[in-house]
Amino acid sequence: MAAVHLTKADFDEKIKTGVAMVDFWAEWCGPCKMAAPVIDQLSDEYAGKVLIGKVDVDTQGELAQKFGVMSIPTVILFKDGVEVARQVGFAGKAGYLELLKKA
Repeated sequence: MAAVHLTKADFDEKIKTGVAMVDFWAEWCGPCKMAAPVIDQLSDEYAGKVLIGKVDVDTQGELAQKFGVMSIPTVILFKDGVEVARQVGFAGKAGYLELLKKA
């Protein structure tokens, strides 16, 4: 199961309860391409426990602005709709697992 693509229209609704890890990325971003298979793998491993989402900053610029995403990839961890941690740059699977522990 791949990560859920989030848009301005459904973002708040999807992350408002439970734990959500959201990857802010773009098609042209090299490190984002390295992160994509790791994000999808985590989506499988955490299915039913954590919402793993993706936001394309090129099509969802307002969301990137709202959360102050200046460089990508940026992965933000939310708990009940509130940001609890973030990782800027590609952290590898270990880095993302470390992030998930903070929720």
